[in-house]
Amino acid sequence: MRVLGSFMTPIYTYVATCLFGLERFVGEEIDALGYERVSTIDGRVTFRGDLGAIARCNLWLSCAERVYLVMGQFEAHTFNDLFEGTRALPWEEWIGRDDAFPVKGHAVRSLLYSIPDCQSIVKKAIVERLSSEYGVSWFTEDCVKYQVEFFLLDNRATLMIDTSGTALHKRGYRPAAGAAPLRETLAAAMVRIARPREDVLLWDPFCGSGTIALEAALYMTKTAPGLHRAFAAEAFYDIPETVWKQAREEAQDLQNMNTGFEAWASDIDRDMVRTAQDNVVRAGMQTVVKTFQHDALHIRTGGRRGTIVCNPPYGERLMDESSVIALYGAMGKHFATLDRWQIYILTSDEQFERHYGRRADKIRRLYNGMIKCGYYQFFKNPIRKGYHS
Repeated sequence: MRVLGSFMTPIYTYVATCLFGLERFVGEEIDALGYERVSTIDGRVTFRGDLGAIARCNLWLSCAERVYLVMGQFEAHTFNDLFEGTRALPWEEWIGRDDAFPVKGHAVRSLLYSIPDCQSIVKKAIVERLSSEYGVSWFTEDCVKYQVEFFLLDNRATLMIDTSGTALHKRGYRPAAGAAPLRETLAAAMVRIARPREDVLLWDPFCGSGTIALEAALYMTKTAPGLHRAFAAEAFYDIPETVWKQAREEAQDLQNMNTGFEAWASDIDRDMVRTAQDNVVRAGMQTVVKTFQHDALHIRTGGRRGTIVCNPPYGERLMDESSVIALYGAMGKHFATLDRWQIYILTSDEQFERHYGRRADKIRRLYNGMIKCGYYQFFKNPIRKGYHS
């Protein structure tokens, strides 16, 4: 949605989507970029900004999955409402006569719950609008792709265009991941919660493909997570190349590899360590992230201050239940010996505290994809007296 004027900068409405539980972090990042938050609901943050927001938000939002340009919103209790509301929107301001405009979407608590029917109606409405504007009845759809997305919530429709293309959690440094990968956007949030500092070692002893350590390195070096990848909106005619050029130059200027921060990524599996090291090289973080083979149950502090941030195997990942329970118990006993180190552990096991042998000082509910997890945070190193309910 635009506010236009001969002497005014056009202002648009955007939606940044995210995994459940990460809305706060996305909102804070939007604030830091200088844009105006409008509203927040589960899995999405609506905000306003200029045209440059498309480039800057795609480059910088580390916890968001996609950035959408909002074309309009309206009440849609019937299929006719959906058709007329969609047709009334200015699609010709973005979509050319030869461009592709596939449609997808979803509905929550709405009378219009048939996704295929909604897709068909939205597509037909856009075709009618563009046919009227361009004076044609057939569209080849063989040029730029504008992915249209509808979102129906409580009978209110939001029509959008996806500016990201490939989901933002795919930074480009991890073309091959382990058997049960941790999404980069979730790892970025885990790092934020752990409050990394230059004088404190951050260690992931179950590193897998190295995602947690890499997200910590990106954060501490002020590296835009999308700096080395492309986005769908780079092909949009209405966004000048200078917008992307300026956003990337800004990101490169802000990057600071001269940091005292250090992240260690270790794993008992030698093959995973090799994968993590390859990813570190692709991300250009060799000076910040150290990878090596190591047993998590043999960690020593070496007199250093440290924070463990990890995503050990759990029920849906790699190990059977009895092995997981045994591992958690061993972790609880050994990590209690790590002096004043803080421990942050992500797992979907609802009995984790009992198996670990200690109550967490704080628990945050997060989602790794569709898997509900607890992020267990241990700030104080106790004198172990067993688990007390």
